[in-house]
Amino acid sequence: MVDNARRRRTTWPVRAAASAAGAALLVGGCGAGGGKAAGPSPSASGRSATPSPSGSPAATQSAAAAGGSTAKATPFKADPAKLPRTGPQAEALAQAVVLQPQAWGSDFRAQRPAASTPGTVAVLDAECRWQRRPLPSTVLASSSRYSEQPGRGGKGTLKVTAAVTVHTSVRAADEQLATTLEEALRCRDQQVRTDERISGLASVATPYGQGGNTYADDSVLEIGSYLTGNTPQSYRWNVARLGSVTVAVSVMGARGYKDDELTRAASYALTTMLSRIESELGGKN
Repeated sequence: MVDNARRRRTTWPVRAAASAAGAALLVGGCGAGGGKAAGPSPSASGRSATPSPSGSPAATQSAAAAGGSTAKATPFKADPAKLPRTGPQAEALAQAVVLQPQAWGSDFRAQRPAASTPGTVAVLDAECRWQRRPLPSTVLASSSRYSEQPGRGGKGTLKVTAAVTVHTSVRAADEQLATTLEEALRCRDQQVRTDERISGLASVATPYGQGGNTYADDSVLEIGSYLTGNTPQSYRWNVARLGSVTVAVSVMGARGYKDDELTRAASYALTTMLSRIESELGGKN
């Protein structure tokens, strides 16, 4: 684990430098299966992405799908009166924001398990294994939903995750982004579940106003290989922060899926949850 002192020393300028260095890796093709993966740039001012008629997630905003964005005049600001201050309030917000299977597309269903254990948060331990641990004092609520699109038409089963974490403060949420960025360096290979691993990880951070990020206060993109059985597939994890709330999306590639399809899926999910945060917290620009 990254100790608290190290996390406190991590600042936005450090992440900006890491972003510049990491961008070369990501653009250079450090994606799974030898393919490249470009980061999504969902626009907070034009979030009208919807699932495609086929049931596969797709952003209707072509700029978002391709990595572009529509600029906002100012960052999102939540209504202080609507910010959750208790566990139950935060849990209600998390459940209102996190994506259910049908929100990904009509063909999606819940995985087993379908959701994370209440009162826990995902933690990458010292052995680079993902574990569910009790909520720390800096987190009010956290919820993860696990969905999948069953294989059909020569394609394998696509597995996705949507997560929402409500922190006690902006600083606590900011530290989660700093830790997320560091974890790909600390653990390039990670155990997700007993029969699932991710490897060859690289990450890049994009604070608001840099690299086309006009949709969140801060964001981190992580890409690598998803390993289950003997065939590696593309993997991507997108994390974004609006105030004291962070949202995360993971997409585990499957046979027959191209990287741009995974990019659209992640962009659509992240866009939808960020839009829900704005709706729930009633911020004014």
